Amino acid sequence: MSQKVKIAGWIAAGALAGALATVSLQTVARGTLSPLPLEELQQLAAVFGMIKSDYVEPVDEKKLITDAISGMVASLDPHSQYFDKKSYKEFREGTTGRFVGVGIEITQEDGVIRIVSPIEGSPADRAGLKPGDLITKIDDTAVKGLSMNDAVKRMRGEPGTKVLLTIFRKDESRTFPVTITREEIRTQSVKGKVIEPGYAWVRLSQFQERTVDDFVAKIEDIYKREPNLKGLVLDLRNDPGGLLDAAVAVSAAFLPANVTVVSTNGQIDESKSIFKARPEDYMRRRAADPLRRLPAALKTVPLVVLVNEGSASASEIVAGALQDHKRATIMGSQTFGKGSVQTVRPLGPDTALKITTARYYTPSGKTIQAKGIVPDIMIDDTAEGSPYAVLRTREADLQKHLVVGSEPEKPNPALEREREEALKKLEEESRKPASQRRPPEFGSDKDFPLLQGLAQLKGQPVKVSKTLVERKDEPKTE
Repeated sequence: MSQKVKIAGWIAAGALAGALATVSLQTVARGTLSPLPLEELQQLAAVFGMIKSDYVEPVDEKKLITDAISGMVASLDPHSQYFDKKSYKEFREGTTGRFVGVGIEITQEDGVIRIVSPIEGSPADRAGLKPGDLITKIDDTAVKGLSMNDAVKRMRGEPGTKVLLTIFRKDESRTFPVTITREEIRTQSVKGKVIEPGYAWVRLSQFQERTVDDFVAKIEDIYKREPNLKGLVLDLRNDPGGLLDAAVAVSAAFLPANVTVVSTNGQIDESKSIFKARPEDYMRRRAADPLRRLPAALKTVPLVVLVNEGSASASEIVAGALQDHKRATIMGSQTFGKGSVQTVRPLGPDTALKITTARYYTPSGKTIQAKGIVPDIMIDDTAEGSPYAVLRTREADLQKHLVVGSEPEKPNPALEREREEALKKLEEESRKPASQRRPPEFGSDKDFPLLQGLAQLKGQPVKVSKTLVERKDEPKTE
């Protein structure tokens, strides 16, 4: 190795060792004593020096280090992540439920963007955009060929800036431009309505900072419209999770005071916790307890919770707590199985590390990890069955997911055959017109699982699935 490379390597080693010594001190403070692997750090520094001096063209030092950090964190599990400036900003927007944009919920259809719904009171709503409108261009860029993420990024921007959308409205057979001024949008993570006299439906699409307040407001509105509520369906399908304290609060809304909602266990002391149905465990971001406004009848109203393979993390905490305390009947399909806790630790003013620090356990002590919540009653997606459920990815399908025991995972040939058959059916389905492929919207009068939830609340016969079975991919603890 040349003297130049040696010097570069040792300087880098000194800088890395100094930085990591700081991290080590923080680790010691949390009660974990482990010496730094100096030989490996010297090797890392030597590689850094060689790349810096010998690579075919100049490299960005900061990018090299950032990529090294990202790779190190990504090697742990699917949910640990290094946030650079841009991704950290996007992450914080996701948890607050606030972003700058035009205010529409969208989906992709045949290469263009279809508006599912304008957010009430948003610039898009005020501009007269309607559900079903197709966006064909964003400013001068054709949407055809853009990914959904690219389309979203182009519609977002700074407050007060304008974006030109070209809209095709099918029912009027016309294309027209709409100029919309971007502003801060608050996403709606809570929806709900009285479905029929005596019965209501409340859907949580995510657990954000405003979810609890919006949930309380929605329940208050439902009870004003229907004071003698006979049954409630809490819909957590496709809810990917979010904030832990929001999940504890929603659980506490239905449970007796002070019962256990969820417990966590990890390597450091702060990851060993028990969260109960009490204000001090869910009021970390607020001055007053919003649950005090809820009607007392909510504690005893007959309750059904709908879940599916897309219900993960915080939504699994709620379903698990209500199931273990026998407060609700859980209906649907086995949930995603994300039973790990991620803690976000800032590394500076605009970067952070999201790292898995603990596992979740339901009140009875069952792990959620790679198993999920098994419903009390298995319900199909449609009256014809759940032909594509096997294609949905669950935690147990993710590479490097945390396992419960030390046994290696074994491939499941039967599951692979089911997936192949489902893929063939999906290919056939894709040849049909888009209007025939679109599933019923959640909360509609054609929502099959919701109709079964209502039947359960009324004591009527429920169409139990004949095909869905519990998945037991995860090895048992010895």
